[in-house]
Amino acid sequence: MLGADLLIGAALLYLAAINGVTWLAFAADKTAAQQGQRRIAESTLLAFVLFGGTPAAYFARHSLRHKTRKQPFSAQLHMIAALQAGVMVLTAAKGLSLY
Repeated sequence: MLGADLLIGAALLYLAAINGVTWLAFAADKTAAQQGQRRIAESTLLAFVLFGGTPAAYFARHSLRHKTRKQPFSAQLHMIAALQAGVMVLTAAKGLSLY
């Protein structure tokens, strides 16, 4: 049971870190856009989303009012979120677990 607890703890720590980094990246990109500076590539922002930063991406879009109408970025973000949700549903439906 200790191994499972460590795995869950590590996963939660990872998710907290990737979501923090994702929000900071969106904030930095917004600031760069406002100041006319070099921007963070959309592919980089989407990579953070793909690796688990989806909640922070949606929160940043809302709280910072950034990348809310940009296409194809929005469609790609929604596609990644749908894929992640589908994997979670399928995993839960099959009763798969990490321990």
